[in-house]
Amino acid sequence: MKILFTICGRAGSKGILNKNIRDFVGKPLAYYSISAIDLYLKANPDIEYDIAISSDSEVLLDMMDKNQMRRVELINRDASLAGDTVGKIDVISNCLDLMESRNSTVYDIVVDLDITSPLRRVRDIEALIAKQAEKQADVTVSVVPARRNPYFNQLKKLDKGVGKVIESEYTARQQAPDIYDMNASLYAYSPRHLRSGRKVLDGYCEMIEMMDTGVLDLDHENDFEMMEVIGRYLFETYKEFAEIRDNIKA
Repeated sequence: MKILFTICGRAGSKGILNKNIRDFVGKPLAYYSISAIDLYLKANPDIEYDIAISSDSEVLLDMMDKNQMRRVELINRDASLAGDTVGKIDVISNCLDLMESRNSTVYDIVVDLDITSPLRRVRDIEALIAKQAEKQADVTVSVVPARRNPYFNQLKKLDKGVGKVIESEYTARQQAPDIYDMNASLYAYSPRHLRSGRKVLDGYCEMIEMMDTGVLDLDHENDFEMMEVIGRYLFETYKEFAEIRDNIKA
């Protein structure tokens, strides 16, 4: 099995200034993804792989090139793929095409690690790749149990007042179907799905459940500060989270 690992990050940020090149709990945020890949590969030495970083930021590309954990291949992202409305799946598909052409190879799975989701464990990557390989899905995504349930305690506005998002007769949340939130941490794609032009969930999808770390969308400065608080707690409390940070070599 040959895997292409992708890490994608744009230059700048409207909500948090230059978030992709900032430090997170004392280490470069972007290095957490490389560290997780490094530890996965050390635990699975038979895996054939390449790692690609796609960005329109020369600073980020240079930073990733200088990491001391794993060699990464640099992709200078075209301006057409750097806009606010460009879907990330299009960027990952571009990585796949460029890397297969550059290295004259074919990949079985493409695994994307979100650069702004540093709170993950090696076992999460192992579970993702194992599920994708076993099920041969179009995409396998990482999820956490949802804190709210549209069958029970989520509301939408009506012409008059509010009502349940999904009408049901459930009187307790435990009766409702299990609902999950995509935590935007890990994705495993089949190359055929990436080339199909379809969106992430337009096809046969599987999932792996991660520990709910309260991961936030990093849209504002206080989001970053709150995630650092959570990160410090996890690093102090759980060895599996701490080893990702401790393995970083800058």
